[in-house]
Amino acid sequence: MRKRFLFALFAMILATPLAWAGDLVVYHFDNAAAQGLKGLRNIRNHLDTDPSAQITVVTHAEGVDMLMEGAKAATNDTEYAPLVSALKARGVRFEICEITLKNRGLKKEQFIMDADFTPSGVVRIVKLQKQGYAYIKP
Repeated sequence: MRKRFLFALFAMILATPLAWAGDLVVYHFDNAAAQGLKGLRNIRNHLDTDPSAQITVVTHAEGVDMLMEGAKAATNDTEYAPLVSALKARGVRFEICEITLKNRGLKKEQFIMDADFTPSGVVRIVKLQKQGYAYIKP
C-alpha cells in the first residue's frame, strides 16, 4: 500500500511542471499569401488569451515567403517582419524548411534573423505532434 502511495505521489510531482506549462501548439504555414496575416493574427490572439502557450510556427513551400527579408502581404502591403518580431519577443519560434530552400533555390541569408531552420518542415511537424503539440493550420 505504501509503495502504491509513493508511486502515485512521485507521478504527481513529475507531472506538475507539465500542468503549469502552457499549451504546446504548432502552427503550420505552407502558403504565405493565404495564411500569413490571418495566421499571425491568430497567434497573437492565442497568446493574448493564453500567454503561457508555447508556440512553434513551421513553414514550408510558399509558407516560407512570409519570413523572407522585406516580405509583405499581397492584400494590403503589410510587412511581415515587425509582426514576426513582436511574436518572437513573446516566445514564438519560427522555423523554415531547408528542403524548401533547396527546391526553390533560396539561401538562408534571404530570411529575417528571427527565423530558425529545420531540415524538413513536414518531419518537424510530425515530431512536434508526437511531443504533444496541438496542430493548427490557419
